[in-house]
Formats: sequence, structure tokens, C-alpha cells
Amino acid sequence: MHRFFSVLYGAAGVAHFARPQVFDRIVPTRLPGPPRWWTYASGAAELAVAGLMARPKTRRTAGYASAALLIAVFPANIKMAWDWRNEPARRRAIAYGRLPLQFPLIRWSMQVAREAPAGAGD
Repeated sequence: MHRFFSVLYGAAGVAHFARPQVFDRIVPTRLPGPPRWWTYASGAAELAVAGLMARPKTRRTAGYASAALLIAVFPANIKMAWDWRNEPARRRAIAYGRLPLQFPLIRWSMQVAREAPAGAGD
């Protein structure tokens, strides 16, 4: 499972820097500061979690950080679902599908944390 998360977060983190405008649009407007700051900050957090997941010594921390990150970005997923409510069916399916997907991802993140090697040093 940790390999899955390393790849997922690595790809998502790179995407935040490669195509930030896509992510800027789903940053909730109530957050202070410019959307681009939040896009880059969340991309950096995703890259950090990807790296932490890759190392057994930091995997427990990575699991907890992953769960926290998934909870933190959930408002952006809600905003995306709302903003895309009138989009074509394929885009709506993507936006709506992200919402329930967060819950098993959070559960799996916690599983990674619990199953990390004991005494791994993190």
C-alpha cells in the first residue's frame, strides 16, 4: 500500500507544479492569500508525503501525514464537485467520485501508519 501512496502523491505533487492553474481553480475562496500559494503548498506537502512513504523509517509518520493531508484537501474536492455540477457527465463523475474515494484513502493511510515497522525511528 505504501508504494501506491508514494506513486499517487508523487504524481499529484508534480502535477501541482506542472499545471498549477488546474488546482488554483479548486482552492476554496475563504482561504487567505492567493490560490497559487495553496496550490504550491499542497503540491509540496504531497511530494513530502511521497518521500516519507518511500522510507520504512518514516512510513508511520507518512501514514498519519497522508490521512491529515486527505482531510485538509477535502474542502477543495467539495468545491470542485460543486463547481463542476453543470459540466459534462465525465467531468461530473470525476468530481463526484473523488468525494467518497477520500474515505478509503484515509483508512488506508491509517493502515500504513499502523503497519509501519515498530521502532522505525519516526
